[in-house]
Amino acid sequence: MVNDLFTVGRQKRELRKAFDQYLSPDMIEQLVEDPEKLKIGGESREMTIMFCDIRGFTSISERFKNEPEKLADIINRLLTVLTREILDTGGTIDKYMGDCIMAFWNAPLDQHDHASRAARTALKMIQALERLNGVLIAEGLISEPLRVGIGLGTGYVVVGNMGSTQRFDYTVLGDTVNTASRLEGLTKQLGTSILLAQSTIDELAPDLLAYSIELDLVRLKGQESAVRVHGLFDTPISTEERAWMAQFLQSYRSGDFLQASAALEGIRDAATRFSPYADALSSRVGAQITSPQNQWAGVFDLSTK
Repeated sequence: MVNDLFTVGRQKRELRKAFDQYLSPDMIEQLVEDPEKLKIGGESREMTIMFCDIRGFTSISERFKNEPEKLADIINRLLTVLTREILDTGGTIDKYMGDCIMAFWNAPLDQHDHASRAARTALKMIQALERLNGVLIAEGLISEPLRVGIGLGTGYVVVGNMGSTQRFDYTVLGDTVNTASRLEGLTKQLGTSILLAQSTIDELAPDLLAYSIELDLVRLKGQESAVRVHGLFDTPISTEERAWMAQFLQSYRSGDFLQASAALEGIRDAATRFSPYADALSSRVGAQITSPQNQWAGVFDLSTK
């Protein structure tokens, strides 16, 4: 009996240690009490994937190239506040890649509302970043606010302990991962902070839909099918904003680029938050007016990651 208790205790300690870096404490305890919830190897399940990248960090790195300890302090504080928001909604940290975070929901524990959890987390991350910016500016560490780009995708992936016999990670694989990563990159081109794939929108709670709006139809690099892209904002989208956006998208996709250009001006007047988006799409529309494509189908081919 003593040996059994010792063995069980050791297994629980090892399980806590294995997941301590990327799961919230309450999720770890659930796994410790019921290890069967965690399958060894890979399994297919529907999940929501997030990629979050810090904008303008290259210039920050250049500024502190002779003070690496200050640079490390900034990035650690930034990743800490963003990670806290992910863990608070039951998200799992997959990995950190420099100034980028990859996370997911609905594994290792079931979360039927994983898409909504991820979307709410994205909004909370933007709010947390605004608070941290105030502190960093007051301390003189940065002169301009740091920004992030967040991409969310939902779909079936393979999740589990994957790697080699020498080293493995609890991670996810699949096309949905690529979609989320590409959408994070697309935030730069569309002038928005949060972009969601249609697959994520389809599973959002009704209250969150009021904060989202369709922005684009793109064929992401490395994919054959086009993806409807939606923006997620911190306040509800007004009726006027939706009307102007619908008018623009209809004109743009039908090839009426002069009308589309006029609609973009209406979008600028309707809300300043869409000004970066209007600027970005104005460049696209202008290119179509000066050098029209012979077979325009309303889909923008994204040639970069």
